[in-house]
Amino acid sequence: MPADSSPVQHPLDLFGIDGLLSDEDRGIRDTVRARLDKDVRPHVAQWFEDAQVPVRELARQFGEMGLLGMHLEGYGCAGTSATAYGLACAELEAVDSGIRSLVSVQGSLAMFAIWRFGSEEQKQEWLPRMAAGEAIGCFGLTEPDFGSNPAGMRTRARRDGDDWVLDGSKMWITNGSVADVAIVWARSDDSDGATIRGFVVPTDSAGFSANEIRGKLSLRASVTSELVLDGVRLPADAMLPEARGLSGPLSCLSEARFGIIFGALGAARDCLETTIAYTQGREIFDKPLAAYQITQTKLADMTLELGKGMLLALHLGRLKDAGDLAPDQVSLGKLNSCREAIAIARECRTLLGANGISGEYPVLRHANNLESVLTYEGTSEVHQLVIGQALTGVPAFR
Repeated sequence: MPADSSPVQHPLDLFGIDGLLSDEDRGIRDTVRARLDKDVRPHVAQWFEDAQVPVRELARQFGEMGLLGMHLEGYGCAGTSATAYGLACAELEAVDSGIRSLVSVQGSLAMFAIWRFGSEEQKQEWLPRMAAGEAIGCFGLTEPDFGSNPAGMRTRARRDGDDWVLDGSKMWITNGSVADVAIVWARSDDSDGATIRGFVVPTDSAGFSANEIRGKLSLRASVTSELVLDGVRLPADAMLPEARGLSGPLSCLSEARFGIIFGALGAARDCLETTIAYTQGREIFDKPLAAYQITQTKLADMTLELGKGMLLALHLGRLKDAGDLAPDQVSLGKLNSCREAIAIARECRTLLGANGISGEYPVLRHANNLESVLTYEGTSEVHQLVIGQALTGVPAFR
């Protein structure tokens, strides 16, 4: 180190993040990071390149680690704090957004829907196997023509004697074509009038099919599918008994969004760590790229946004652990983390120059993935309107 150099600090050390974590939360984070660095990170760039990911193998590994539904209580779930779950999501997405999506969809969408709204029989049947990674779940809400406006869904559930019969389709469903069970939301005409109901649908049911979506330029290390329900007949007890109306699926989305608040920042952190190391080793005009003022101003600005995002994420985690987290606060976090993470990824790409587009470095892979994270579980524009409604009392979605 040159005589006039100062000790090097990690970006988040400048904010004293570790001092804000409990020993247990920090231990979980470090254990997840070490395991992912050993078993997943060495392979993920090739999975992204090939658009092939060993979902079942990963699910079993993550089940052994206790990551699936880790913030839920009972039924084989780890029962950790929400903050620990968020930190785990950051580590997962520091490897790849598609890997974090696998865990989020399994635990915060499919498992949470059964855990929160299911019957005891449904919980006993599915949750222990899903927590262990022996059964994979997906969450069917989005439709080809209805993403931001799920109230317009066309998938229908009608009664036929004691059975339910489902018809319709769902689009952009993570894990869809590898899932053992799908949580499908449909418009039903029951005794209380038309409403939204959730159903636990084994994917080997007659009339159920799932087609993997190919040609993605983002989230390539993730399985994304279209679900088709053509006269899928289910027994009466396939319905989630405690879910009625859009509040059911929307509460599940809030769970998933919470993980994204931390997860997107994990991708940003990986980009920034990669870029700092690169600029220290890359020489331009006989000195390291890191020694130029314009490089340092970029690194400083990105570090500031990453740190502010982590402080907000931890605050929201504490609120969730206390049972005080509101949906509009989740929107604050999701909007900020996604917006800043993708800006950091793009800025890091500029500092890597031509190497920034190479698969040898994770930066553009993260940037491509974050294009999807920016959109799913509510676009940035939708979250802006959620926050706007909280501030003014006036809904402006139409």
